[in-house]
Formats: sequence, structure tokens, C-alpha cells
Amino acid sequence: MAWGHYVEGVRQDVPDFDLAAGRATAGDGFVWLGLKDPSDEDMAGLAARFHLHPLAIEDAVEGHTRSKLEQFGDTLFCVISTVAYVDHAEVTDSSEIVSTGQIMVFVGEHFVMTVRRGEHAQLKDMRTNLENKPERLAHGTYEVLYAVLDKVIEDYLTVVSEFETDIEDVESAVFSRQGTNEVDQVYQLKRELIEFKRSVVPLGMPLHALATRPLAAIPVTAQAYFRELSDHHLEAREAIQSFDEVLTTILSAGLARASVADNQDMRKISAFVAIVAIPTMIAGIYGMNFENMPELQTRYGYFVVLGAMITIMLGLYLGFRRNKWL
Repeated sequence: MAWGHYVEGVRQDVPDFDLAAGRATAGDGFVWLGLKDPSDEDMAGLAARFHLHPLAIEDAVEGHTRSKLEQFGDTLFCVISTVAYVDHAEVTDSSEIVSTGQIMVFVGEHFVMTVRRGEHAQLKDMRTNLENKPERLAHGTYEVLYAVLDKVIEDYLTVVSEFETDIEDVESAVFSRQGTNEVDQVYQLKRELIEFKRSVVPLGMPLHALATRPLAAIPVTAQAYFRELSDHHLEAREAIQSFDEVLTTILSAGLARASVADNQDMRKISAFVAIVAIPTMIAGIYGMNFENMPELQTRYGYFVVLGAMITIMLGLYLGFRRNKWL
């Protein structure tokens, strides 16, 4: 747990959280409390102090699968899905490319509480940056919510950039001259892209609400800043959509290329089978050992038959070569 008491954007030297929370509730600035994976007991005590709704507490303890924004009285509750890029040497059919988590933000007039789940999207540096800019924290608690959303969307765009690199690498492998057909990699990228999309897309509705609707603890003058975040979020969503279309195209082209390669192999096999069928057929006929078969007593019949077989086989080979079957 990390916390701070801020008056006019400046962190106060208060040794006890209960004392700081009491001063903030009385109208002296606000407190910012940060939690990581809190227990039921932790949240129960904080719920009583800040009058938090039981449904919001349940989401903070158990987590929520989608980003959302809800208002409970004078308190705003926002769930934000976070995404981090997982470094890897190359994309394989089992590579983990994105890791997801959540940040829950409670925003009241005199308090803001962030609850983080997952090992990424740490907020320590963000808190330090804000404390170095007291003029921003002086705006009030909504500034913390704005900073959290700004960081999360920036992380989205970072993952978008890394994803683009992976797609380019797989595309090069699929369409390389060597003919490596890495369809399994494309499938894995699509699976990870779906997980990425499920985290990013639902945040659009909360951002739209913050930018357009009158909400507790969010002044009208702040809506323009949230509209800017919504534009950046739209950029990430559009990139994900384009990635999905590109991967679908690569997958279709890769499967078509594999099908063409299989057809070429089948044509070669069929051509050789046709060539070998000539001596097989002649040998099969004369291998029946009937006494009254034509040309059995001919002096040069054996050599004539061999010559005929070789001539026909050579003719078939040249015909298949001309038609590019071989």
C-alpha cells in the first residue's frame, strides 16, 4: 500500500493515514491511496471509511473482465484493463505475446484510490511524476484518473508498435523465397491479438462517458482532456482492427500458397506414376505366361519392347516437362 495527502497539489508530511483521511474528509485537500491485490479485509475497512458501494468493492477484490465506468452516489468507479508486451526471441505456435491485468480507480471529491491487479502497469513512477507537477494535482482527484488512463493508453500504443513488428516478421517468413509457410505463427498472433482486442476495445465506452457526460468528481472543464484520451484510444483500436485484417489476409495467402505447393507436388507424383505405368503395364501383360501370345518367338522382340517402353516413357517425360508438371 502507498498513500499520500495532497493540499493544493503538494504532498503533506502526515505520519498516519487515518489522520490524513480525516483531514481530507473535512475538506483539507485529498488523499491518494494505492493498493496491490488487496484482501477482503483490506477493502472492507476502506469501504466503511469512504462509503464505497458493495458492488464496486466486489469488483476490486475479485476483478472484472471488462473495462467499465459506474457512478455510485458521489463516487466514480472505473475498471481499466491493462496490457503489457511480453518479450520473446521469435513468434512460435505457443508464444505469449501480451499479458493482461487491471486497475480499478475509485474517485471521490476528497479521495482517490487505485487498486492494481497484475505485475505490470506499476503506478509508482506515475505518482512521482505527478508529485513533481503540483499544479496538476491541484486540479483535484480527477487528475489521478486522467493520469492512469493516459498511462494505460500509452501502454496500448507501445504494444501496438511491438505487435506490428511481429506481424512484419511473420509476413516475411510466410512469403520468403525459401517458402517457409509459418501458418501456426499466424494463428498464434491472431489468438494473442484477440486477447489484446478484448482488453482495449471495452475502454471506449468509459472514455466516451468521461468526455461527454456530467459525472461526479469530473468538472466540465476536464472533459476536453478525456476527449483527447479517447482519440488516442481510437488510434489503438483502429491499429488492432487493421492488424486483424492483415493477419487474416496473410493466413489466407499462406493457406493458398500451401495448397498450390501441394498441388504441384501431386502433379509431379502423378507424372512419375504415369511414366512408370508404361513398363508396369507391358510387364504385367507379358508376365501372364500364356503360350499363345504374339511376338513371343520373335528373335528381337525383347529389345523392341524395351525400346518401345523407353521411347514412350521419354515422350511422356518431355510432355510433362513442356507442361511444367516436372
